[in-house]
Amino acid sequence: MVKSKVYFTNFHATFQENLPQKLKRLIKTAGMLDQIDFQNKYTAIKIHFGELGNLSFLRPNYAKAVVDLVKSQGGKPFLTDCNTLYVGSRKNALDHLDTAYENGFSPFSTGCHVLIADGLKGTDESLVPIDGEYIKEAKIGRAVMDADIFISLTHFKGHESTGFGGALKNIGMGCGSRAGKMEMHNSGKPHVTEETCIGCHACEKNCAHSAISFQNKKAGIDHNLCVGCGRCIGVCPVDAVETDFDESNDILNCKIAEYTKAVLGDRPHFHISLVMDVSPYCDCHSENDIPIIPDVGMFASFDPVALDMACADAVNRQPVMAGSVLEKHGSHHHDHFKDTHPNTNWKSSVEHAVKIGLGNGEYELITL
Repeated sequence: MVKSKVYFTNFHATFQENLPQKLKRLIKTAGMLDQIDFQNKYTAIKIHFGELGNLSFLRPNYAKAVVDLVKSQGGKPFLTDCNTLYVGSRKNALDHLDTAYENGFSPFSTGCHVLIADGLKGTDESLVPIDGEYIKEAKIGRAVMDADIFISLTHFKGHESTGFGGALKNIGMGCGSRAGKMEMHNSGKPHVTEETCIGCHACEKNCAHSAISFQNKKAGIDHNLCVGCGRCIGVCPVDAVETDFDESNDILNCKIAEYTKAVLGDRPHFHISLVMDVSPYCDCHSENDIPIIPDVGMFASFDPVALDMACADAVNRQPVMAGSVLEKHGSHHHDHFKDTHPNTNWKSSVEHAVKIGLGNGEYELITL
C-alpha cells in the first residue's frame, strides 16, 4: 500500500509570515484547494469550541484561516460541533452557542456562522448505515451530513479514555448526536435518577417504544423495551436521564473509528491537526492542566488515520514537560499517552480504522 502523505510545519513565524498565514500555506501545499471543488458547496468545518473554563482549545484565528481559504474558492463554510452527552456548558444548542461565542467563535471573528449540528436538544440526527463490527447505524448530527464537504480542524491532545484526542476522536465522537455519543460510550442503556426527576413526562412523550413509565411521579425505563435511541436524554429538562460511561476503552476507540467512517462517507474531506497546548485531558473538561510536552506544529492530510499516526509519533518524540502530569506519572512505556493514562490504548482506534478501510497507518511526512 502506498503511504499516505501528511504535511507538517512547525510554529516558528517570521516578520513576513504569521501563524495563520503559515497554516494557509500548509493547507495549500497539501492540496486541499487543488483537489476539492468548493464552488457553491456547503462546507462543514468540525472544531471543538472548548468547554467554559478550558483555555487549551484552538484559537478562533486558526478557524478563520481555514474559512478564508474555503470562501476564496466560492465555498459556503460553517463551523460546527454536536451537543455533549454529559452535563456542561455545551449540552444544548443555546448553551453551546453561548460557549462558542464566549470562547471567541463568532461570525465576526471567524468569517462564518456556527451551526450546532444535532439541533436544540441534541436529537436532530441523520441515521447513517455503516454495518460495522460494533455500529450498524450511526447517529450523526444532521447539519454535518447535510454538508457537501467535510473538514476537520483538530486540537491534538491527551484523553483519559481514548489515550489521545485526534482527528478520529474529533470526527467520530464529535459528530455523533447525543444518542450517538451514548452508543459509543455506553455498553447498555440509559437510566433515570429518581431524586432528580420532576415527573414532567417529557421523556415518556418522546419514547417511541413505550419503554418509560411512571411510579410515584418518577420515571423509570424498561430496558426490555428500550432500544437505546437516547432521545429521552435530550428532552429531559433537568438531566435526570443518564447513561453510564462504561464501555471498555478499546471498544470505545473502535466505535469512534466506525462513526468517523460514517461521517466521511464518499464525499470530499480534508483534515488538519494542531499539536499545541497538548493538555492531558480532553477540551470537554471545564479546566485544563499544563501541557505534557512542548508545542510541535501543524499537520494536514486527506487521510485522518495517517494524520493521527503522524501526530502521535511526533508527540512521542518530544521531551516531557517539567511539572506536568506526565512527569509525575513517569515514563515507563516510551508512549506519552499510555504513561499519562495507563488504562488507555490509543493504537486500538488506529488499528481498527485501518481494518475497516478508513485510512492508512503508514505515512510519508512532508515538511514545509
